[in-house]
Amino acid sequence: MMDADLALQKAIYARLADDAALAAFVGARIYDNVPGDTGFPYLTLGEATVDDWSDGGAAGAEHRLAFNAYTRGGGRAEAKAIMGAVNAALHDADLTLDGHHLVNLRFIAAETRREADGATWRGTIRFRAVTERITA
Repeated sequence: MMDADLALQKAIYARLADDAALAAFVGARIYDNVPGDTGFPYLTLGEATVDDWSDGGAAGAEHRLAFNAYTRGGGRAEAKAIMGAVNAALHDADLTLDGHHLVNLRFIAAETRREADGATWRGTIRFRAVTERITA
């Protein structure tokens, strides 16, 4: 299952990094690990969980993924716009995964909130995906 999770992460990152609408907001600032000197706004690959979704004939996995948009100058509206671009790029996307088939990738929830520093807004958008291992 973990190889499916990594294959999904790579395909999602490639899709987001190649998305012009998202780049208009964050440029190339899409991170798994955020460098210490990163400017705002930026997007992070957030929490990810994977559960067994196998049936009698195919090995499968259910993935729950979160992405976090961080902004300062643009506030809540900018965080929502970034999440909108992420949703447009990923909801029902037809992604190619190494060794796995993406059955579906769907938006499930979003939220925005001000961080404890009082200046940063974080928008979190969540997705659910199902993958199946490709067998030869």
